[in-house]
Amino acid sequence: MDKKEFETEMIHQYKLNGYNIVMDTYSGAVHVVDDLAFDIIALYEATPIEEIVTMMLEQYANDPEINEQEIRDTLSDVEELKANGELFTEDMYQNLSVDLKNRQTFVKALCLNVAHTCNLTCDYCFASQGKYNGDRAIMKFEVGKQAIDFLLENSGFHRNLDVDFFGGEPLMAWRVVKQIVEYARSKEEESGKTFRFTFTTNGMLLNDEINEFLNKEMYNVVLSLDGRKEIHDRLRRTVNGKGSYDYILPKFQKFVEGRGDKEYYVRGTYTGNNVDFTNDIFHVANLGFDKLSMEPVICDPSEPYALTEKHLPALYRQYEILAEEMLKRGEEGNDFTFYHYMLDLSEGPCIQKRISGCGSGTEYMAVTPWGELFPCHQFVGDEEFSLGNIWDGVTKPELQGQFKEVNCYSKPECQDCWAKLYCSGGCPANSLHATGSLKGNYEFSCDLFRKRVECSMMVKVAESIREMEAEAMAAE
Repeated sequence: MDKKEFETEMIHQYKLNGYNIVMDTYSGAVHVVDDLAFDIIALYEATPIEEIVTMMLEQYANDPEINEQEIRDTLSDVEELKANGELFTEDMYQNLSVDLKNRQTFVKALCLNVAHTCNLTCDYCFASQGKYNGDRAIMKFEVGKQAIDFLLENSGFHRNLDVDFFGGEPLMAWRVVKQIVEYARSKEEESGKTFRFTFTTNGMLLNDEINEFLNKEMYNVVLSLDGRKEIHDRLRRTVNGKGSYDYILPKFQKFVEGRGDKEYYVRGTYTGNNVDFTNDIFHVANLGFDKLSMEPVICDPSEPYALTEKHLPALYRQYEILAEEMLKRGEEGNDFTFYHYMLDLSEGPCIQKRISGCGSGTEYMAVTPWGELFPCHQFVGDEEFSLGNIWDGVTKPELQGQFKEVNCYSKPECQDCWAKLYCSGGCPANSLHATGSLKGNYEFSCDLFRKRVECSMMVKVAESIREMEAEAMAAE
């Protein structure tokens, strides 16, 4: 597919799937333009107007529809967009990053690692098959109860509180999960807070009773499935070495059938074994699942299934194929949602969120079965990043301060990146593991993220144009 990119300060221009797309970083404005406007915008800020006119006359000399007046009219349109704050806008947010460092933060979400154990032995598991490089353990109710109390006491003005049940495999701690949910619900009225629960499971222990409870109490449920049977079974095996695909697939299908219109995601991990990961996404979609996510593996580059820079061109094309197929299926009426293409061009997250990101270590923390606090589940087990515990609270405010300072303005590599207000500087854990610093950049992840934003933006553009055309036809 023909694709070109141009950068002029914080304007991002690219061609994808027949669309010329121009994005202005700081206003968030997205424009679909013709070839002439696309080329003029690429030159506009650094080239004198008369020189642009001369260059365009030469470049489009064989196009009978483009003359000097057309070029000057297009230049006027570009000037109007700039005057309206929709092109070449100045960075109005950098000072906010300074304020964010000094802000008082309150906890609004906890990841409860209720089970440091698992009934699968996935090769790529960042949590060492659920043990987080430590002892196997199940959270006791007293710890879960205190975690809820800690969240309530430290939530400040936040009314909606999120609790993620995680592991290992949280279904191995099913009894305590139910007790924690029941306790949290009992505190809602008196506290004036509302709990939203999320549950991540490999599906091995799902049954009718569990399904009913999850569908009643969980705001979102994440189901782990890597795609095609041969791909899934290669790395997601049971403790006796057998693949888990045939066992969990009917359980997932039955669960989603009873889920109704409530949120869920079938989430997979792709590796160097399936660089053609769109085939796994389409496989899962064809099984009847319509809310999907597929994440690149994060692992030691020496692992045989690792993704490396050599895979990038193929992965870029895969994301393009995914976008094209989503548009095609949308026209056919059998569309599906892909998590990383959920881009809101009209509003999106507030600017503070765009700058500071996920809030790990400040607004979001993970709790171990023993009640220890970590910035997020990916730091669990690394005692250097232990923040404290749910009884004494945060006992390392200086460490928490480091996380307050992590944002897209504190990372040198982010300064000239057009996508920084979409990724907020990326994942601190990935940065640490890749570079040794919370303020480092995992370039491979950055490259994939930018590609996903380009593709998701193209999908939104195409859908908007389709809607406008349909409305115009209906009005005739």
